[in-house]
Amino acid sequence: MISIRQRKGVKTTEVSEDYAAQEANVKLENKLPSGCTTRRLWKLLSFIVGGTIALCIGLLTSVYLATLHENDLWFSNIKEVEREISFRTECGLYYSYYKQMLQAPTLMQGFHGLIYDNKTESMRTINLLQRMNIYQEVFLSILYRVLPIQKYLEPVYFYIYTLFGLQAIYVTALYITSWLLSGTWLSGLLAAFWYVTNRIDTTRVEFTIPLRENWALPFFAIQIAAITYFLRPNLQPLSERLTLLAIFISTFLFSLTWQFNQFMMLMQALVLFTLDSLDMLPAVKATWLYGIQMTGLLLVCILQFFNSMILGSLLISFNLSVLIARKLQKNLKTGSFLNRLGKLLLHLFAVLCLTLFLNNIIKKLLNLKSDEHIFKFLKAKFGFGATRDFDANLYLCEEAFGLLPFNTFGRLSDTLLFYAYIFVLSITVMAALAVAFHNLSDSARQQSTGQMGKCTIILKPETAYNLIHTILFGFLALSTMRMKYLWTSHMCVFASFGLCSPEIWELLLKSIHLYNPKRICIMRYSVPILILLYLCYKFWPGMMDELSELREFYDPDTVELMDWINSHTPRKAVFAGSMQLLAGVKLCTGRTLTNHPHYEDNSLRERTKALLLSEAGAPDKYRCPKLHHHA
Repeated sequence: MISIRQRKGVKTTEVSEDYAAQEANVKLENKLPSGCTTRRLWKLLSFIVGGTIALCIGLLTSVYLATLHENDLWFSNIKEVEREISFRTECGLYYSYYKQMLQAPTLMQGFHGLIYDNKTESMRTINLLQRMNIYQEVFLSILYRVLPIQKYLEPVYFYIYTLFGLQAIYVTALYITSWLLSGTWLSGLLAAFWYVTNRIDTTRVEFTIPLRENWALPFFAIQIAAITYFLRPNLQPLSERLTLLAIFISTFLFSLTWQFNQFMMLMQALVLFTLDSLDMLPAVKATWLYGIQMTGLLLVCILQFFNSMILGSLLISFNLSVLIARKLQKNLKTGSFLNRLGKLLLHLFAVLCLTLFLNNIIKKLLNLKSDEHIFKFLKAKFGFGATRDFDANLYLCEEAFGLLPFNTFGRLSDTLLFYAYIFVLSITVMAALAVAFHNLSDSARQQSTGQMGKCTIILKPETAYNLIHTILFGFLALSTMRMKYLWTSHMCVFASFGLCSPEIWELLLKSIHLYNPKRICIMRYSVPILILLYLCYKFWPGMMDELSELREFYDPDTVELMDWINSHTPRKAVFAGSMQLLAGVKLCTGRTLTNHPHYEDNSLRERTKALLLSEAGAPDKYRCPKLHHHA
């Protein structure tokens, strides 16, 4: 105040104005700590509310799906054999190992029975822990035997409740990913609502419970959420280390629970490679993620008794090739636009050639043929291979491996998800192209700090990652219907993020010359709220009708068949037939099989081919039965 009094002798008007300004500054400085505290409290309150909603909506989704499963089958009232038959095709095969572990006199005998199994394939002793991803069944069986819950919960309920519980984690991870991208938990709420209202296209857990993807996709969603956070700039060292740990654990669990993990992570590696090449992602972070992918996969390889299919995967060859090629081409990100574009194409060609070379060398050294049926299928599907190949046609005749049906988009449009997704995708793709062109053109890296900030706002690394991720998995879903669940769930995340993102609305409003900070705030909150109200109004009555609709499992022929096998055939009897039916025979009767639905072994594929061809060449009276019994 002394300085203010000293200035009182000057002009009255100037003094009064200066005094008012100084007094305002003093008041602002006095209020600043409390303002910061208010903002911190508001952020903490928002975090608590958003986190609570995430947990609640995850649990509600889990309960909703479990109730649909109960209502559809009357699972609590049917016989045990009917419950087991409801786990159809390969689902029954996986559940049979959980049942086998529980029926073993001791855990060690149970392990021994899995490692030296001679009932899954007749006249062969195979290591099931090496051949199949069934560690989750082993873990659950150990938990059930150790925990004091046998008197209160049947084994089958412990199993299915675990899977429905994972769905709660899945939805929560989707919610968090959308929240991280947009900066508001309203985005996560919209993503979760879209996931539930598009249930037919986002999950099939309620009728294929033990399927490997139902175990794996929740961990994959956690990994995507962790990567989204990891790609944020200026993370604290402790936060970065904890996030890397979360990425590693989720990657490992995802790899352990699904045999197709390597192909999903290969697409993820392609995303990282694209972003790294276009300078949309720090190279150091990309290297960390490449290393985590390989480390997680190699650890799974050790647990699966050095499964050669993992060692010969394209993912390991690709990641090694990227790291080697990067060392050889250290000046990749320098030069003019055309010079750098040429280097980039050369880098891509070098990585591709090196990947194929390493992969072929590894497969020849290991004499690996376990995954060749997948490449035959892909070549036949896209017209590059012989369509008369038995393995390729076996996949092609399955509807699940066909093209994505067109009516899928009609269902997604009814909930407005598809329209929102295309809207957000269009804007982010244009932004990505602009940033990629900017990065390739400005290879000298001499732009000002302001320009760098502007580019970051246009497309942040975590946004760029999720953009390329959704595009690649979209192509995968369009080509193979079974893989649509990877795309549609992420579609919910990406569309909801875009509608709640200030950057997306800023780009749109600036392009039509209507930019205003208040308009951005209004649009990013009003549009999602209106869509949520629409979803509640249109789909809530239908969801209530679903929950009130009661049905019952009914398959008397298969029940009679299983009862007949149990009562009229010796325990050492061997059965041959369709792969789908034999999984039920293994689960319900414990009899030895000739072949089964897990098709990831070359010798088993040859056996299945010989069996089906011999049946096809037999007289009509021997060709019709779906099951053959050999004492």
